[in-house]
Amino acid sequence: MKNTRNDFDPKAYNPRFQRSFLAPKYWSTWLGILFAIPFSLLPLALHRWLAQRAASKVASKTKGQGQRARVNLSYCYPKMPKEKREEIIFKMISTAGAYLMRFPLLTLRSRKWLARNTVVNGLEHFNKVKSTEQNVIFLVPHTWSVDVFAMLLASQGHPICTMVKSQKNPLSEWAMSKQRKHYGGRLYERSGGIKPFIKAINDGYTGYFLPDQDHGPKKSVFVDFCATTKATLPVMGFLAKATNSKIIPLWTEFDVKTGKFVIDIYPALEGFPTESAEGDAIVMNQFIEQCCQNKPEQYMWNLKLLHSQQDGSYIYDKPISEES
Repeated sequence: MKNTRNDFDPKAYNPRFQRSFLAPKYWSTWLGILFAIPFSLLPLALHRWLAQRAASKVASKTKGQGQRARVNLSYCYPKMPKEKREEIIFKMISTAGAYLMRFPLLTLRSRKWLARNTVVNGLEHFNKVKSTEQNVIFLVPHTWSVDVFAMLLASQGHPICTMVKSQKNPLSEWAMSKQRKHYGGRLYERSGGIKPFIKAINDGYTGYFLPDQDHGPKKSVFVDFCATTKATLPVMGFLAKATNSKIIPLWTEFDVKTGKFVIDIYPALEGFPTESAEGDAIVMNQFIEQCCQNKPEQYMWNLKLLHSQQDGSYIYDKPISEES
């Protein structure tokens, strides 16, 4: 389906190519891009093998991605055996590696390729709400293949909008935004506020929102998440009210065995928004907990999910208890 809709919005995030990107300081980034394109076309088996080798090294380090995941899992699942947590970390990093090596394919390949390589379960939940002409916002946790379903919908002509946080490297940010908008849609930068995003939804766009990162104690409420508490952004209820939207949670997965993307769409949240911001945040966290029980390796445990603590402490430089 060809999309001829005009997605331009002056308030949207529209990074443009700059002549300064040709300067020597960006040459390493260009080399990375030029290497990644042909490398992504190599067989999945090779990507999987390389990702597993890299995961063994990254997971063993006491700093960086593996260590942050180790801290997060120790707080969220304190009774889980250490060996099980280490297994999740290894699978998470190897899943991330294989996905990232194949990431350029989302731009290099066609709409038909994307459709053939994406398995969507529960699409009827989205179609049911859209048939009533009610607005929809997808609640999307941070998994590795998080962008895929938005791109798939855009490739099929659905008007999609989302919010992003810009990267420090402007060349990488330009390339990333080009890929995200490959099939159309609108991006809004978080620093620009949420009003343009709300307006786009009220204008008929389907929202794609990732609310599960730690945005600091001032913007968050501390509610239960697994066996700990987490500074959680209580924004989904506000968005539902401001746009008269149904909130539809979904979970995205990259299957390292088949190379396919698997999207699980769940029924719209009933009784949402709740009577309080805390209640809204709890509902969101409970959904993520439920999904992580079955496929924890798909979730980005490497993020600083628990950066904000109620006592002001910083947990990522503390030794991990070995009681379990």
